[in-house]
Amino acid sequence: MIRPLLLFSLLLWAGVPGSAQTPSPDPREIIQKVQDKSKGESSQGEMKMTIIRPTWQREMRLKMWTKSTDYALILVTAPARDKGTAFLKRKKELWNWQPSIDRVIKLPPSMMMQSWMGSDFTNDDMVQQADPVEDFTHRLLGIEEVDGRPCYKIEMTPHEDAPVAWGKILTWIDTEEYIELKAEFYDEDGYLVHTLYGKNVKEMGGRVLPSVLEVIPAEEEGHKTIVEQLWIAFDKPIPETFFTVQNLRRVR
Repeated sequence: MIRPLLLFSLLLWAGVPGSAQTPSPDPREIIQKVQDKSKGESSQGEMKMTIIRPTWQREMRLKMWTKSTDYALILVTAPARDKGTAFLKRKKELWNWQPSIDRVIKLPPSMMMQSWMGSDFTNDDMVQQADPVEDFTHRLLGIEEVDGRPCYKIEMTPHEDAPVAWGKILTWIDTEEYIELKAEFYDEDGYLVHTLYGKNVKEMGGRVLPSVLEVIPAEEEGHKTIVEQLWIAFDKPIPETFFTVQNLRRVR
């Protein structure tokens, strides 16, 4: 009786209106929701970065300002030897102010995969030079759990002319909160470079977000970098004139 009963159940399920034709969510819209929630029209906040190695670790303090996906400014406030170092993203351009040599350097695309301040993050990770919505093709691969939360698993493949240092990115987005809980970054040859985890989800700045980001390189045992969001505020007006090379030298 098992086979007839199974056949009857399948026929009954197929007869439920909409059960067989429920449209899949648009992965591009999912990524847009993630961006809207994590950045807003603008954001500003302070972070603590801990770089962990097998025999040592060090901490850095950072301030960060963003406006849409076009502008970002990161200022190192500690330790003393790095204090005042700053990075500026203006659309597709990235600049670095180094007070120790009193010089502003424009970083070429070839440097986007290099380590950011000796951490396991790359320059591209920190300033996100590419637009996650406009510069990628998105494909929904299914739903998987991360830390007990159901997540959309989405493959992001960069357009040929996009300023992207990666061959592809796999990302896991919480289906209820639209927050990124995991991301895998692959090079152009398809090898995993590092994995990013969003942890300690809580309300910050009036939004539910991961308060800790942890990046682990694929082939360097004992290496890890942790970024803790100390505070963040959204949608406070920041003029575009704040994100200039001139201000890069003066921001505090």
